[in-house]
Amino acid sequence: EVQLVESGGGLVQAGGSLRLSCATSGFSFYGYVIGWFRQAPGKEREGVSCISSSLGGTYYADSVKGRFTISSDNAKKTVYLQMNDLKPEDTAVYYCAAEEAPLVSNVHNCWSPLWPASWGRGIQVTVSS
Repeated sequence: EVQLVESGGGLVQAGGSLRLSCATSGFSFYGYVIGWFRQAPGKEREGVSCISSSLGGTYYADSVKGRFTISSDNAKKTVYLQMNDLKPEDTAVYYCAAEEAPLVSNVHNCWSPLWPASWGRGIQVTVSS
């Protein structure tokens, strides 16, 4: 069973940083795409970033490019999202998500919330102005 557990969220002032972690289990880490989504109140869920060793490369939404960095520790089967220069508009519940890489086919598809088969429970990130 695929399990995804997020940690590292919280409250931070604008301009600050947080690092989210997604601990995974139950599947072959290498053969999957792991991504981060977020959903703010009253808004649709949006793809923030994803990473895949087998597909190669990473994806970032335009709104976070240059501020967020996704990385993975294959030995720990954990994906991280380093978030710097946070803005109030980054406030949302952040979700970790996963799908088999061939079903995603390209990291540039990561913007869509339709590709993940598995989701974490989500973690709150609040950025105060």
